[in-house]
Amino acid sequence: MNIVLLKKCIAEFIGTFVLVFFACGVAALTGNLVATALAFGLVIVAMAYSIGRISGCHINPAVSLAFLIKKKMTLVEFVLYVAAQVLGGIFGALLLFGILKMNNGSLAEVGNACNYTATGTLKAGPIFSAILFEIVLTCVFVFVILHVTDEKSEKVSGKLAGLIIGLTLTLVHLLGIAVTGTSVNPARSLATAISSAIYGQGTEALKHVWIFIIAPFAGGALAALLHSFLVKDSTEETKEEAKEEKTE
Repeated sequence: MNIVLLKKCIAEFIGTFVLVFFACGVAALTGNLVATALAFGLVIVAMAYSIGRISGCHINPAVSLAFLIKKKMTLVEFVLYVAAQVLGGIFGALLLFGILKMNNGSLAEVGNACNYTATGTLKAGPIFSAILFEIVLTCVFVFVILHVTDEKSEKVSGKLAGLIIGLTLTLVHLLGIAVTGTSVNPARSLATAISSAIYGQGTEALKHVWIFIIAPFAGGALAALLHSFLVKDSTEETKEEAKEEKTE
């Protein structure tokens, strides 16, 4: 691994750690829908303007998958990004839950930081609705990311890209928390599920976590395909513009 890629992975580790520690922390401590939604959005804004220039601030395997499909990163980079994101998320969740347990001896509110409380028991209806909902939420979120970070769109969004992405994640959480707890991020869900089990809060989150791995990946892939269909790549547009100039 070269030094540039190493720095990118470290940035992804830090970004996902901050996302889980702060945003899931707000969810666990307050249980408030608006506060939690804002926390997730604000973390993305903060990280976008700090580590964004280093790694692109994916801090989400579903986002990285979309960039892989769009050929904006290699398979090796994708695997290392996801590994860094998962490890960063787990570290953030372990530290968060550990501090909460030391603070009051109880983790009664940890369910608010995981993705099992809103899905109920593992029945076909709730599972299907949760998967479909997470696919739609992730697709919208990742599509916005792909659009505002596209070379052509950057001329319009410019320095506002991080803010736009953060506000989109806030919007996604405002709608999704009551239905699935909102994941749209496999690393964040896996981290809290593992930490919940480690700290003796049962395995309910782990039983449901597969939903919040498969659905966000599907949503991210769908967003990449949709973006490719609707928006021409910058290279293709440049070629077409060059052809038009020659014709004229």
